Amino acid sequence: MNLTRDRVRSIGWAVILMVCLALTMALTMRVNAVKSQVALAERQIVALRQEKQLLETEYETRANQQQLKALNDVEFGYQAPTPAQYLEGERQLASLAKPRSPNAPSPIRVAAAATGEGPTIMAMVSPLTGKALAAEAPPKGARKPAADGGAARLGDRLSQLDHAKAARE
Repeated sequence: MNLTRDRVRSIGWAVILMVCLALTMALTMRVNAVKSQVALAERQIVALRQEKQLLETEYETRANQQQLKALNDVEFGYQAPTPAQYLEGERQLASLAKPRSPNAPSPIRVAAAATGEGPTIMAMVSPLTGKALAAEAPPKGARKPAADGGAARLGDRLSQLDHAKAARE
């Protein structure tokens, strides 16, 4: 096999191209590995910042609780409820009631529903005429309510309109 100078040169270029391609691939893999390490480090930094913020909030809350306790001890004197302060039921609560004093206002009373027969709601009265609204005639141009209380079917109403239209023509 006789290799000419041009043939050797083209094989050399192909080998050099393959070596460059292999080095480029290796470099790309290395860059991607470093990028993933940087992304992992950034996620850890964010997590640590959140943990630091949580711990700072916890510290400030506990410091505030101690200030509130000191203020309570000095100023107000509040104490946590003891088991003896809890009531077992309504009867025990009622036993704590005191009789009304002589100059106390009367208790607030609520309205009760009527239990008798008959209408419990008064008829609506027109403020202009003073008559019950049901007794007044409808104003001119107002539509008459259906005889069946509005329960007429649409088809029946349309047929009535068709008959009226035919009678006019």
